Amino acid sequence: MPATIIIGSQWGDEGKGKITDLLSADTDLVVRFQGGNNAGHTVIVADKTYKFHLIPSGVIFGKPCLIASGVVLDPAVLLKEIAVLRENALEPKLVIDPHTNIIMPWHQELDAAKEAVLGERKIGTTKKGIGPCYADRVNRTGIRFIDLLEEDLFREKVARNYADSKLLLESVYQQSPRYSEQEIFDQYHEMGASLRSYYGDVGGLVAKALKESKHVIFEGAQGTFLDISYGTYPFVTSSHTISGGVFSNVGIPPMSMDTIGIVKAYTTRVGSGPFPTELTDKLGDKIREIGKEFGTTTGRPRRVGWLDLVMLKYAHRLNGFTQLALTKLDVLSGLDSIKVAVGYRLADKPLQFPLSLKQLEQCEAVYEEFEGFEIDSSLREWDQLPEAAKKYINFISKTLQVPVSMVSVGPARKETIMASSGEQ
Repeated sequence: MPATIIIGSQWGDEGKGKITDLLSADTDLVVRFQGGNNAGHTVIVADKTYKFHLIPSGVIFGKPCLIASGVVLDPAVLLKEIAVLRENALEPKLVIDPHTNIIMPWHQELDAAKEAVLGERKIGTTKKGIGPCYADRVNRTGIRFIDLLEEDLFREKVARNYADSKLLLESVYQQSPRYSEQEIFDQYHEMGASLRSYYGDVGGLVAKALKESKHVIFEGAQGTFLDISYGTYPFVTSSHTISGGVFSNVGIPPMSMDTIGIVKAYTTRVGSGPFPTELTDKLGDKIREIGKEFGTTTGRPRRVGWLDLVMLKYAHRLNGFTQLALTKLDVLSGLDSIKVAVGYRLADKPLQFPLSLKQLEQCEAVYEEFEGFEIDSSLREWDQLPEAAKKYINFISKTLQVPVSMVSVGPARKETIMASSGEQ
């Protein structure tokens, strides 16, 4: 297929950045289609670690990287990422869609203020202004990338939005804006000028590439269960994280695509919300430390639990996975036994993945237990894996009825086993 969608199958942090980087070696375009700098992708090349929040991971291979209209863009963060790349002698081939909405300072202030007021009911946002920016987009009051490049229009929109946000901050949250209207205009007008050369019709470029049978990777941010409609609402992000979001967020018609579900060998989530397989004991702490489960964007410790095949079945239904990439298998190395959730029970009755948040909070995971295994990052072939590890992987594949085509045994590019369905 000429296009591949890379989707997180859980609550994010599955290792999408590594897989995107790995596959981008043989692609023509890499497109980020949703989310903002609340997401973080880590790519390790040789002894260098890159952490991206906006630029698609394919930039390390020198591929054209496109930011689609479904993204909300913090220009200050993007300019910092560009600067880091240039410090490492990498000049990004970047294109930003004119319809991409811009995160403004008032979005960040409103995000933090609302979380503080919610207290124990807080969503657990990154306070980067993502939600308020998407809200302005839906309310048709947002500032888009093209607006940054048109001085008079930008000044008008800043004045109107600044007044509205100032009123809201002062009257509802009893806070004053940190910056004046003029300071915001000057700063963002200057950043717009710095980014002007990256302006381009992302949807048009993608459509042309697909028509010419070029290979395009669509890199998702966050994960399936943070989708604004189908995730564990309200403990979700503010965009569509599932594969179907590609088409409306990029500006291309629906078509058949290869969809790779990135599956961490266990489960993690950041922030509040139900987590049926969560480990709150010393074992959970051990997995967190070994797996370095701390947020790329916030540094917050991630909540850790066993792999949950009930939620992955639902993720498969939503995304239509054609293959799976299993990441961080090495983190489970050395455990005496490994559990996998194969069902839920509520009031002693079996339950599929519930659509009710209350039911999800109350349900109990039913586990199947597997023998532990020892692996290390030097493994490169399927046959080198211990039989217990193969059994674990094959069980995942058979249960979901999707082949596992890649197994990550370490963070670096080379620490990956390519496994065809025939080998399983």
